[in-house]
Amino acid sequence: MLTGISRYGVREVPGTERIIQRRRRRKELVRGPHIEQFEQAMAKYLGCCHAVSTSYGRMAFYYILKALDLPAGSEIVAPALTFWVIPEMARLAALKPVFADVNPATFNMCPLALERAITPRTRAIVPTHLYGLPCEMDSIMEIAQRHKLVVIEDCAHALGARYRGRLVGTFGDAAFFSFQSLKPLNTYGGGMAIVREPELARRVAALAHAEPWPDERCVLRQLRLGRLQRVLTRPSVFTFTGLPILWVCSWLKAQPDVYLWEKIRPLDPLPAGYRQRYTNVQAALGLEALTYLDAWTAKTQRHARLMDEALRDCPGVLTPQAPAESTHVYYQYCAYVPDRDELVRRSIRRGLDIETLHVDVCTRLPLFRDFWTDAPGADRAAEAVQLPVYAGLSDRQIRWVARQVGRALGEKNVSAPLASRAGPN
Repeated sequence: MLTGISRYGVREVPGTERIIQRRRRRKELVRGPHIEQFEQAMAKYLGCCHAVSTSYGRMAFYYILKALDLPAGSEIVAPALTFWVIPEMARLAALKPVFADVNPATFNMCPLALERAITPRTRAIVPTHLYGLPCEMDSIMEIAQRHKLVVIEDCAHALGARYRGRLVGTFGDAAFFSFQSLKPLNTYGGGMAIVREPELARRVAALAHAEPWPDERCVLRQLRLGRLQRVLTRPSVFTFTGLPILWVCSWLKAQPDVYLWEKIRPLDPLPAGYRQRYTNVQAALGLEALTYLDAWTAKTQRHARLMDEALRDCPGVLTPQAPAESTHVYYQYCAYVPDRDELVRRSIRRGLDIETLHVDVCTRLPLFRDFWTDAPGADRAAEAVQLPVYAGLSDRQIRWVARQVGRALGEKNVSAPLASRAGPN
């Protein structure tokens, strides 16, 4: 029988249900002491001064922009390859997003392209540490200092990643993290603003704390949805739920992925669900998750090395590049392969769900038609495929993934051990 592996895996701390029920019994699901404790723990982990919890990572970014009080119409440079919500939030804050191309080898903002994108109206830069690999922060910070620009690091994919031994989120004037259920640290939603300067941090906190608290029913619904997502991505469940749908779609050349993601649209006015406080039960989960973060990262990195070794001899395959000065945490393992779309279809017929594009080429989206520019690096980067190496899989399952990719590519000798025909259990 075909056994399936989902493209996604949810990191969940042992005892999650116990933590939730304890907070519920104490009537601390929404408000409670863990929020401040988690903020302090994040600041301590990063070695930064100030951390402010928020309902979403995108809202942390929005509060930072509002607290900076940049002149309306100021330009803010973002990578052409990023999550569409980030430039849209900048536009919502009365700023003009400008896109700089990316290096297709690293998927991150190209410093040369950044330099070309800067004009006299530029006030800020948003380097995105995409897929878990740090940007070239030495070059970016040098450019920012020379032009007197604010740097806000997008660390949604990269908690725990390091550049020259220093954690991402600690280079710029501010940074933001996401704790959505698929992120490196999962609290079933939420985010964190990291701010260097005390007065700016005070203004960010004032904006975040002015939002209303969610009611308990909304919190429980969010936790149930997170639990459902975790269960559905388990191989034993995914095999009988998501896999059959994807298998049929592979023959019809349909793309069910479009139903997995938030609709790309203007965000003015902000959706009501964005404007709320981060909750105590999420913070309690975050505190526990921080104690597992480095172990999860190490396991994911080991899986990435296994995938590198297994795919090394496959013709036409280029595995992810990690410069010597950077520590990649592999939120996504992105490789270039021959005939990507055909590989996706062939893989799903073998039980392996892989993804074509996790973020957006913003210079090709109708939402940003007024800001389109040539971005050949981003166009090339969009051709990569993302293979599962997440911490919830075993080494045996990772080798199985690599074998299926190799076989789907038409290769007979993928250099992965355990070449049995059995499933990945």
